[in-house]
Amino acid sequence: MLRGVPSSAFDLGTSIPSGYGSIPAPRTAAVDFGAVQETKGSSKSFPKHETRHLSEHKNIARCARFSPDGKFVATGSSDTSIKLFEVAKIKQMMLPDARDGPVRPVIRTFYDHLQPINDLDFHPQNTVLISGSKDNTIKFFDFSKMTAKRAFRVIQDTHNVRSVSFHPSGDFLLAGTDHPIPHLYDINTFQCYLSANAPEIDVNGAINQVRYSATGGMYVTASKDGTIRLWDGVTANCVRSIAGAHGTAEATSANFTKDQRFVLSSGKDSTVKLWEVGTGKLVKQYLGATHTQLRCQAVFNDTEEFVLSIDEPTNEIVIWDALTAEKVAKWPSNHIGAFRWLEHSPTEAAYVTCGTDRSIRFWKESL
Repeated sequence: MLRGVPSSAFDLGTSIPSGYGSIPAPRTAAVDFGAVQETKGSSKSFPKHETRHLSEHKNIARCARFSPDGKFVATGSSDTSIKLFEVAKIKQMMLPDARDGPVRPVIRTFYDHLQPINDLDFHPQNTVLISGSKDNTIKFFDFSKMTAKRAFRVIQDTHNVRSVSFHPSGDFLLAGTDHPIPHLYDINTFQCYLSANAPEIDVNGAINQVRYSATGGMYVTASKDGTIRLWDGVTANCVRSIAGAHGTAEATSANFTKDQRFVLSSGKDSTVKLWEVGTGKLVKQYLGATHTQLRCQAVFNDTEEFVLSIDEPTNEIVIWDALTAEKVAKWPSNHIGAFRWLEHSPTEAAYVTCGTDRSIRFWKESL
């Protein structure tokens, strides 16, 4: 079941930028969704952004992830490759007077999977990127090494690995697969743990997304059966199931607010919802974006003042005020055909979109 290199091979003495993984202070305090219901008309306006075509994969661009310090962003494709971009170079490329010739923001490309890439994550402290793929593997890439194109270790799972998430300690990772229970791996021993008393989940319980909370005290899964499940990060017990969170439609994404009190989910019922972790209650709904086909993401911006998602028919990015749930902007995605993934920087006003048109676009607040 488990093969790979001994943990001594996990020596990451070298690192790219000095201070990788040091998280800058947030721009504003996190929003308190538990506060009194806001009234209409108090919505904030979402600042204008400029966008730039960054790169093309050879097939559909399926997923993207920023490093925790916001300095890097990685994208994965149906062409089985992974591209790693340096955000500082992207910004340099977007300057109107880039005099020194073309800047190349892609600093690494990895080729080691046999099937499309489903999800990516960065190690919280080390220069390591992991990828989950339809080839049933999780691969580890050390991006401090200039020439490495291949993974330096591999976890062989039994199922299609649809989603991956590192524990904040960096010692464990979660894999959400076609199997209904998240697979928890110790990355030093490759041991795989399953919940001892997992809930009975019917046949279509495949996990579309799994994400740890900020401290690793909990994790959340969004499943094809439409259920959002909350799991205890220590015991791996399922502590709450929100059945029919998106009606009979698939739940396609779920992630925690920074304070871990709420979970934002999206589903193929064209809704984005905010749930209270402690009670499982629905707190807010963000309506007016249609997503019924693709594995749509709904994400907060870095300050949690706004929610961003995808409108498939119009191929637009839809933005709501997170507190009032009022729609404040709709922007053309500039992709040809629907774009399928949206990922926001954790540290600044910037996000990326990944297209069925194979392209990656970077968006940042216009100065």
